[in-house]
Amino acid sequence: MRIGFIGAGNMAQAIIGGVLKEGVAAPEEVRACDPAQASREAVEALGVQALSDNAAVAAWADVVVLAVKPQFLSDAIAQVREAVQTQALVVSIAAGKTLAWIEGEFGRPLRLVRVMPNTPALVGRGVSGMCANAAASDADREAAGLIFDAVGASWWMDEAMVDVIGAVAGSTPAFVAMFIEALSDAAVAEGMPRAQATEAAARAVAGSAELAVRSGKHPGQLKDMVTSPGGTTIEGVQVLEERGMRAAVMEAVRAAVAKTKAL
Repeated sequence: MRIGFIGAGNMAQAIIGGVLKEGVAAPEEVRACDPAQASREAVEALGVQALSDNAAVAAWADVVVLAVKPQFLSDAIAQVREAVQTQALVVSIAAGKTLAWIEGEFGRPLRLVRVMPNTPALVGRGVSGMCANAAASDADREAAGLIFDAVGASWWMDEAMVDVIGAVAGSTPAFVAMFIEALSDAAVAEGMPRAQATEAAARAVAGSAELAVRSGKHPGQLKDMVTSPGGTTIEGVQVLEERGMRAAVMEAVRAAVAKTKAL
């Protein structure tokens, strides 16, 4: 299948890299367009043709991936509205823009899939929630699944839950980066060199996440595995509970969901 990307920023580059690595498409079956020369050069470095004409890419593609930020999506659709083939599948990764809104912008029926991926797709560890409109076929769902499974894990869900996973998975890299930075700061305060402190904290977080995925255990069980009676970890856990860590995280996620719905 020929995959055309409208927008060639970090997320598009991650998806293109995964698609090529996993053999979902060959380099000659992928094209991208972006007004920024740096983005086009980054795509070309992957062996993919990069253009500056959105309509040309849209007219060529069997799958058109709208990989632009929400505030630019309306303009992007206006540029490709007439060029997208009737039989093409349109995939949007713009936060907050619903299936109905996108179809309304096109002004005609579409085979449409909406996806919310996240930045760990850059290292093949992405998390994507997906939904489709009634016109999308089983083959369309399979095609979208192949594309986004190439950069991590994906799940089909109701559209309302796509907003939720978009906020949770999309915001988590920032939240976790703040946590890693705080762990690193604490280690530095105790005398550890910064580079070593940051790498140790990042690897500890990555390992903990991998353990949670592979073990299938409830997070509470994983916590209990580490909090020995009278030990050091339970002392730290108590401080986090006193400072309201759980409530703060929950409020942050719910704020992100509310913002997504308001876009």
